Amino acid sequence: MLLLLRLLRKIIGWVDFILVTLVVYLLSWLPVRGTNPLVARLFPVWCRAFVRALDVDLRVHQKNRKRLPARFILIANHPSALEDIGIPALFNVVPLAKLQVQDWFIAGRISKAAGTLYVDRDDPESRDQAIQSMVDAVNSGQNIALYPEGGCKGRRLYKEFKSGAFEVSILTGVPILPLFLHYEAQDDFEWQPPYTLPQKIWHIMTTRNNRGNYYVHDPLDPKDYADKHAMKEAAYALYVRWNAQYLE
Repeated sequence: MLLLLRLLRKIIGWVDFILVTLVVYLLSWLPVRGTNPLVARLFPVWCRAFVRALDVDLRVHQKNRKRLPARFILIANHPSALEDIGIPALFNVVPLAKLQVQDWFIAGRISKAAGTLYVDRDDPESRDQAIQSMVDAVNSGQNIALYPEGGCKGRRLYKEFKSGAFEVSILTGVPILPLFLHYEAQDDFEWQPPYTLPQKIWHIMTTRNNRGNYYVHDPLDPKDYADKHAMKEAAYALYVRWNAQYLE
């Protein structure tokens, strides 16, 4: 009976997602220069519909003791492809994504029209431009989200963080909001070679444990750190501790 209910939920979810995608995709073709405000407003709705279609049970755990700021730079570890839609589904953010995302079928056009920021991780000039784009976005009042590991590194924390998020925080004075992600069925959610994105989507859809835990921790105020490097090291130390707490 439970399997039948879950199958029915998935069917309804996919019908809903296809209809939402059709509307948002058509709107993305409107002749608008830059961010399409209609698509940007509907982008979180589209992300939530995608999460429902995949039948993922996302839970936000508020571990923070301090009140969360109205403006923030959200950072997270990056074990799966799911958080690319999971984070915008739950938080009011503009994501930073790798440049190749804008070429993805349908989803790329939608994300670009929604105002997603892009970076070519292998190009120093592109990384510098991405810093400026993030500074401009934050100074315009937007919250942004990015992964300081520098890409999808798997279930365990990578050996280092990149400094981009912390540089933007120092330059703008806007705090870092750290989010630690833990998918209980780690083998099914983890995106690492040799699996392709469609294969991982299938693994996520068919997992027996569809729970994803997003742990929100206290914000980091840039005024408390001498520079971006000190802030980066402090943040990384926290993630090492959370990695041991949630995953070991």
